[in-house]
Amino acid sequence: MDRATEPFRIGISGSYGGMNLGDEAILDGILTQLRASIPAEITVFSLDPQDTARRHQVERVVPVRRLTRKEAAAEVGRLDLFLLGGGGILYDRDAATYLREVFIAKELGVPVALYAVSAGPLLDPDARQAVRAALNGAAIITVRDKEARRLLEDVGVDREIHLTADPALLIHEEPLSIEAIKAEGVEFERHLVGFSVREPGPAAPDIDPEEYYSLLANAADFVIERLDTDVVFVSMERTDVQHSHAVVSHMKNAERAEVLRRTYSPQQILHFVGHLEFAVGMRLHFLIFSALRETPFVALPYASKVKGFIEDLEMETPPLGTISAGQLIARLDRSWDTRHETRAKIRRLLPALQDRARETNRMIVDLLLSRRGQKAA
Repeated sequence: MDRATEPFRIGISGSYGGMNLGDEAILDGILTQLRASIPAEITVFSLDPQDTARRHQVERVVPVRRLTRKEAAAEVGRLDLFLLGGGGILYDRDAATYLREVFIAKELGVPVALYAVSAGPLLDPDARQAVRAALNGAAIITVRDKEARRLLEDVGVDREIHLTADPALLIHEEPLSIEAIKAEGVEFERHLVGFSVREPGPAAPDIDPEEYYSLLANAADFVIERLDTDVVFVSMERTDVQHSHAVVSHMKNAERAEVLRRTYSPQQILHFVGHLEFAVGMRLHFLIFSALRETPFVALPYASKVKGFIEDLEMETPPLGTISAGQLIARLDRSWDTRHETRAKIRRLLPALQDRARETNRMIVDLLLSRRGQKAA
């Protein structure tokens, strides 16, 4: 095979393996751009290889958490480039786990690119040291929000950090029939308002579940009574189903709420969000999907990555934990009344944000072509 046309061998590692629709949307966005730009043989380092192979058309999938360090080194060593990301993977508990293959790549001389990541919380000294050591050897570092760039600089990363955007902004919808949603109990007789929740955990340590169950229940009751809508809880992660039911259990109008429980692809959920008149969400990718379908939304930012996305769309929303039920209801009321203006704002600002989302791929392709050109010379 002619060296100039030989596929680039690219490894991608992140929180992939079907646990979270947002992460699968990220991977789809990365893969689609790479495929459109260069010939590539792609290996995904997955938490669930069977799920990844089923969802994505890739040449190789390896069970990253089951690999010994020697086995991981064999996989990384065959690559032309190792990509870490995207997503919010650099936080105290799991940063070292995600960075193992980055350190292996450094030892083997395989270039590393950080793909539109978020960072934080990063308070643990060992995690901060690991992030600093790993990233200071990277060929490319891109982040999807300004707070991540600030935090990585604070940790001591001295490489240039580029602000791009989430590759999930570039995915395309797949049809999801009305009948499939009706089978979940959702009726289409009134306007639908979508809600998205998330679990507490190491990436969102400040969430008080009982507090936000009550907050969202009050918000859902308000939109039902004030706007005469039905509400649908959209599960972006497996555990979201139980948290959605917990919110519904706090509602007065629980009979007007449904929880999507079945398994859907990110592209199908993106299609469904187009049926919503309005959205209220915690999950970043639920909000991204809302923006892609020009569905006006109110966000409850639990992390800087959500706050950063809202700021990119020139919206203002206080962080979860600083807003009372009454304040949220007042914000919902105003946002509903101005939803047409919000839709117009999204339509105006989204194209530039999507172009930023393409920038990481542009840098990666330039790096690969430049390295191949140097070797040929």
